[in-house]
Amino acid sequence: MVNSRSSSYPLVSVIIASYNHGPYIEASIRSVMAQTYAHIELLVIDDGSTDDSVATITRLQKELGFDFRVQANQGLSITLNEAIARCQGALIAPFGSDDVMLPARLSLQVDYMHDKPEVGICAGSVQEIDAQGQPLGRDKPPYWRRLDFEDVFLNRKPGSPAPTLLFRREALESVGGFDPEVRLEDLMIELKITRAGYFIDVLGEVLALYRVHGSNTYKNYPFMVDNVLRTFARFSDHPAYEQVCANYRNSMFLKCARQDKALARRLLSELPMKAWDRKTLRGLWRLLLPAQARERA
Repeated sequence: MVNSRSSSYPLVSVIIASYNHGPYIEASIRSVMAQTYAHIELLVIDDGSTDDSVATITRLQKELGFDFRVQANQGLSITLNEAIARCQGALIAPFGSDDVMLPARLSLQVDYMHDKPEVGICAGSVQEIDAQGQPLGRDKPPYWRRLDFEDVFLNRKPGSPAPTLLFRREALESVGGFDPEVRLEDLMIELKITRAGYFIDVLGEVLALYRVHGSNTYKNYPFMVDNVLRTFARFSDHPAYEQVCANYRNSMFLKCARQDKALARRLLSELPMKAWDRKTLRGLWRLLLPAQARERA
């Protein structure tokens, strides 16, 4: 369904790919339908959930009238590409089924992108909430920034939060959409689009609530390591490729040294001694000390 006041506004296609987020999906859908920007189509795809997500979405679809499809699990990138092929929007917002849009989000982003064809992705800041929707109170002050390929690949500036990404359709199509072979879709598509010459502009406003809970992707360290390194490998022709990989391994080694010793040892084995830095040494301290001492490290 398109919630439309006037066809003079560009259509925004919001795509929610839902997978086992039964406790959160209703808040996500309602936040899209409550946007102050009127010219929206919402596509919801359940990607093989085994919880009560389908029943919840079916009830909401009857009430709110959006496009809803159920499929066997295909993964997020394939699901997004198929939804993009059938949606109509000039601007496309993939959105997490566990996150919440603030009411003015799309209006602010559409207004900003109106006269900036060089901006392939517009983003903003997020406020973290817990599983029950309560603020966690650890957010950094939002500020505007522009990211190019070097900024993203070399991690020179803070990135663009996934729950706020709004894509220009032509930018997505120019790079062939999302990559089904890499399951960490956000980093890959941001690198592809910025390498194609577009910018990512991050607005200085909080646009969404990011829900922190037990199954957040970033908490799955083996998944993150494998997919980030696979993403970097697609850009191995960059002169800083080896250093980018070393920096990432050092950061993840420090994070894993306390919680996932096997992964930490693997990362350490992949780091030549010439690439060691302070994070490596701190990680070694955590890895080798007894548990009580590691807690203080």
